[in-house]
Amino acid sequence: MAGAKAVHIIRLIAIPTVLTLAVTILRVVGELKHWPTLGFNTAAGGGGALVGISWLPIVFGPYFALKLAAAGDGPASSGKAIGFAFLGLVVYFLAIALFAITVRHASLLTLAAFLLMLIAGFIPLIGWRSLGRVLFAYAFAARIPVLIVMYLAMSGNGGAGWGTHYDAVNPVLAHLSFGRKYLYAAILPQLTMWIGWTAILGAIFGTLVAALAGRGKQAAPAAV
Repeated sequence: MAGAKAVHIIRLIAIPTVLTLAVTILRVVGELKHWPTLGFNTAAGGGGALVGISWLPIVFGPYFALKLAAAGDGPASSGKAIGFAFLGLVVYFLAIALFAITVRHASLLTLAAFLLMLIAGFIPLIGWRSLGRVLFAYAFAARIPVLIVMYLAMSGNGGAGWGTHYDAVNPVLAHLSFGRKYLYAAILPQLTMWIGWTAILGAIFGTLVAALAGRGKQAAPAAV
């Protein structure tokens, strides 16, 4: 059963993962070629550029949810699924607040903030376990290539970097060794903050769209 479920998840995330990788590659090329900042911002963190993978859970969350619901693997309660998805968002923003307070003088509390962002991503699983699992699988599939790109970008040009947002770091980290800089600027945020964000954002839009689709199916016979 576990093996069949794993294959099912891999099959479900395959196309979204390929599309996400394509967006990542497009972002790299755009920044290297200095395309418009609105879509390809090279500032640390990406500057909210329109071309990026952080927004894709808005699309793929509903895609996963509708596929699961159609296969009979929907939530026991749509209201519960939506509620826990938003609860995850609340906890995530509390973690962001803790990070903002502690980041200037990094401590164990800063690390705790990172971990809390990841933990927040698990909360939607309480309401819809199968969707949560798929979103986590997709999140890692989306972020591991980014880690590879960041390593290449940060080590490129003899350590001077590519001049993209993938190698731009906060000035606070500039004096650190490459290993520590990569840990704090790449590994920690990519495998905690962005995993949690992907799982939560996908769960929110996925549960809402699935609930609306379910209501539409129930209302359709009455309208005939």
